[in-house]
Amino acid sequence: MTINTIMSVIENKECMEFVRLGVVYAHLVACCVAIGLVLTSDIAMVKNLLKGKVLSEHDNAHLESLQTSVVVALIALWFTGIAIVGIDYLEKGIEYFKNPKLQAKVIIVMLLTYNGILLHRLVLPAMQKAGSLLKLGFSARMLALFCGSLSAVSWMYAALLGVGRPLAWKYSLSELLMAYPLLIALGFLTMLALTQRVRQQHNVVVPQRTVASAC
Repeated sequence: MTINTIMSVIENKECMEFVRLGVVYAHLVACCVAIGLVLTSDIAMVKNLLKGKVLSEHDNAHLESLQTSVVVALIALWFTGIAIVGIDYLEKGIEYFKNPKLQAKVIIVMLLTYNGILLHRLVLPAMQKAGSLLKLGFSARMLALFCGSLSAVSWMYAALLGVGRPLAWKYSLSELLMAYPLLIALGFLTMLALTQRVRQQHNVVVPQRTVASAC
């Protein structure tokens, strides 16, 4: 009975349109939540960097909560995304998987997932232990800057591909992803330059304070 009901729903085109609409809506909400959290986190990190602020226990707890929320949103995106792909496959057949826009989205989401694992297992614990991005070792700091840049660019790029219906079938996979590594490199270099500037200012301020206290 249950299988027959499911089959009848799948065969009913109007019903499947409503099902797809609901799944797409959930997918959109998860994406908006994730982007909002990532942007909030990045802005807070830049502010703390400019102020030279050391992370407190409250900040660490907030970072962990933020990271957990992003992971949940990413899982929701995977499930709803797979559901959308499955529904569209039933309607369009195997040709649907040849869509370069779909392939580009899958590649970016896979990179986001791997990047999220790196952030959760390596970057976040290192940040909590050091207390500040400036206090990280060179390799750990470079990893943190790269992962942060990759995360911010990937979420925005994936969102662009998600709403970019005119891009479907019009451009090849390489054309769709042409700007992606350039934007990641631009974001990384921008954060690297900002970090170096703050480090130089910090190195100037500390000796001045030492001299003032000695006097």
